[in-house]
Amino acid sequence: MPIYEWKGFDAKGKKTSGIIDADSERDARTKCKRNGNLVTNVVETRGGKKVKSGSGEKNKPVKKSKLQKRLDAARGRGAGAPRSNAKTEDVATFTRQLATLTKAGIPITEALRAIIEQTENKRLSILFRDIRERISQGSPLADAMAAHPDYFDELNVSMVRAGEASGHLDEVLMKMSNFMQEQARVRNKVSAAMTYPMVMLAVGLLVVALLIGFVVPKITVMLANQGTELPLPTQILQGASDFLIGYWWLLIFLVILCLLGFNMVYSSDKGRLKIDTMLLRIPVVGDLIRKQAIARFSQTFATLLTSGVPVVRCLEVNRTVLGNRLMENTITDVREKILEGADIAGPIKASGVFPPLLGYMIAVGEQSGELDLMMEQIGDSYQEEVEIATQKFTSLIEPILILILAVMVGFIILAILWPVLQMTQNF
Repeated sequence: MPIYEWKGFDAKGKKTSGIIDADSERDARTKCKRNGNLVTNVVETRGGKKVKSGSGEKNKPVKKSKLQKRLDAARGRGAGAPRSNAKTEDVATFTRQLATLTKAGIPITEALRAIIEQTENKRLSILFRDIRERISQGSPLADAMAAHPDYFDELNVSMVRAGEASGHLDEVLMKMSNFMQEQARVRNKVSAAMTYPMVMLAVGLLVVALLIGFVVPKITVMLANQGTELPLPTQILQGASDFLIGYWWLLIFLVILCLLGFNMVYSSDKGRLKIDTMLLRIPVVGDLIRKQAIARFSQTFATLLTSGVPVVRCLEVNRTVLGNRLMENTITDVREKILEGADIAGPIKASGVFPPLLGYMIAVGEQSGELDLMMEQIGDSYQEEVEIATQKFTSLIEPILILILAVMVGFIILAILWPVLQMTQNF
């Protein structure tokens, strides 16, 4: 049944809008009228996009923007662009509600209807209605979710598909919800730990820029009028101030040019591989990136295995959650060697990208037949290490930033006070 978005007035004459399922535009107006609403505009929506009415327009596919085409192309290459935290939390809440309702024996379509009725977000309401419509037409839940890759990635779709095949959809949905909420919790914790140093750096640079751009010129002009010979630190500061005032546009241009150049290089496969490889070699940052990737890899692997997803498919999906091209290529090589008959632990040990301990623990899990439990333990262990490494990184970066800002501000104060002291001594 098509989905329509309508606008109009309620019984009290106030402007209102909403979403409704109807067989046609006329049926949508009739249903709204029964609810006591005066409709002024009705537009069909399909996949969150408005469909213009007219000569055969409804049968035409909705045109994608250039940005959407690029995102689709990236997904086709296995880029696996991450969702925003808001979308992850929405999907986690949705899967938890759907798991609770299906576990109570409520059919999926009726469970979706209940979720739609309590959803206040218009975009999510359209999303859930489209999923329900696809299921009503005979599509499995996994296929209906796969039609919305911005919200449901390969991990979600693979788990739901395995849950539908095994007949334990409610349990899989609950595991998926718990997994996403835990991932969001860790991500928020890391982001919160990194916020203070970044804010401190931004405020410090802003203060320095204001001093150089507005305070220093006035003082240097006053000193020049007094005929005082400026010492070397003051001359350096004056030159920096003159350059900042006269060529600020050049600095902005260079920053934009560097960002565009970095984006162009990082968008290519070879460029991203080189940059990601360099990031892993940075002493503190590389260790943190590696541990984050291993934690996501292990937890995702364990979640997929316990949901009934085959090992080869687990590796294929896991490739998209690492966030590092070198590690992604390594997992691809591991998957190909498994297809040739090798185990999982051997190629991971020989890769040189993942820690040897990871390979040994996976080997123990394979030998004991409890690989899912072992991967879960590995994920929990590395997740704790990520939190510890994040605390160490912030405790290291904060004094460094404070020292750098203190040196800059101290140099400015020295450059200003030095000629002032010389001038007072002459008097």
